[in-house]
Amino acid sequence: MQAWLEFTLCVALIGVAGVYLTRYGDAIADKTGLGGGWIGLILLATVTSLPELAAGVSAVTVVQVPEIAVGDVMGSCVFNLLILALVDVLKRGDPVYATVGPEHVLAAGFSVLMLGVAGTGLALGHVGLPLLVGPIGMPAVLLIVLYLAAMLVLHRYQKTHVVNFTTQEPDAYPHLTLKQVALRYATAAAVVVGSGIWLPYATANIAAHMQWHQGFVGTLFTAMATSLPELVVTLAALRLGAIDMAVGNLFGSNLFNMVVLAVDDLLYAPAPLLATVSPVHLVSTLVALTMTGTALVGLYYRSHRRWLARGDWTSALLVFLYATNAVLVYRITTFE
Repeated sequence: MQAWLEFTLCVALIGVAGVYLTRYGDAIADKTGLGGGWIGLILLATVTSLPELAAGVSAVTVVQVPEIAVGDVMGSCVFNLLILALVDVLKRGDPVYATVGPEHVLAAGFSVLMLGVAGTGLALGHVGLPLLVGPIGMPAVLLIVLYLAAMLVLHRYQKTHVVNFTTQEPDAYPHLTLKQVALRYATAAAVVVGSGIWLPYATANIAAHMQWHQGFVGTLFTAMATSLPELVVTLAALRLGAIDMAVGNLFGSNLFNMVVLAVDDLLYAPAPLLATVSPVHLVSTLVALTMTGTALVGLYYRSHRRWLARGDWTSALLVFLYATNAVLVYRITTFE
C-alpha cells in the first residue's frame, strides 16, 4: 500500500506541477518572443519531457534500476502515440491527420530512424555485439546526432515551407514580469524533477511487492506518470484549436525521449545500457516503431473518413497497438 501511495503522490505532483510548468514555460516563450514558431515548439516538447529525463537519470544513477529507465522511455513513446489517437477522437470535423501541416511527416520520419537505432542497439546488445566507441555505446551517439539533424532539418523546412507552427499568442500574464514568471517556472520544474527522481523508487517498490518485472512497471506505470505533461499540453492545445501544436508536441517529445535514452546510456556506469536490460524492451521499441509508421501513413494519406463520427482507421490501429504492447510486455515478463 505504501508503494502505491508513493506512486500516486508522484503522479499527482507531476500532473499538477506539469500544468504550471507548461503554462509558465509558454509564458516565458511569449515574453521572450520565442513562442510563435519552431523554437517555441521545440522548447515545449523539451519541457514536457522533463519528467522522463529526471526519472531516467535517477533510475540509472541513484536507484540503479535500468529496466525502469528504458521502459519509461519506450513506454512514453507508445503512450504519446496513444494520446495522438485521443486527439483525433476528441477533435471535431476532419481527422487530425488530414488537417495538420506536412512538417509532421518529417518529425515522424526521424522518429522512425531513431527508434530503429535504439532497436538495433537492443538487438545487437543481446547477441553479444554491443556497438561501442570506447566506453560509450554507439547507439547513444547516433541518437544524439540524429536528434540534432532532425532539429536542423525541421528548422530549415519551417523557414522555407511553413510560416509558423503556431501563431504568436498575446501575453497571458501581462501583470507578471519575466523574472516572476521564471521563478514560478523554476518552482514547478523543481517539483517535477523531484517527483521524477523519486518515481523510480516508488515503481521499483511496486515491482518488488507485486512481483512484477521492472520492465513491465516502467513501460506502463512510469511511462504513464511521466507522460502527464504531454497529455496536459496536448489537450490544452486542442481546446485552443492549435492542432499543429498538439501533434508537434507529441512527435517532438518522442524525438527528445530518444535523447533521454542516450543520456541514460551515457550515465549508466556498470555496462552499456541497451546490452544490460531485458529483451522485452525490444518489443516496446518495435511497437513504437510500428505505431509511428502507422501515424506516418495516416499523415501522408490524409483520409477524411471517420468511423462512427469518431477517429479514423489510423487512430483505431494506434489504440490496438498500444493495448497489444501492454499485453505482450506483461506476458513476456511474466514468463522470464
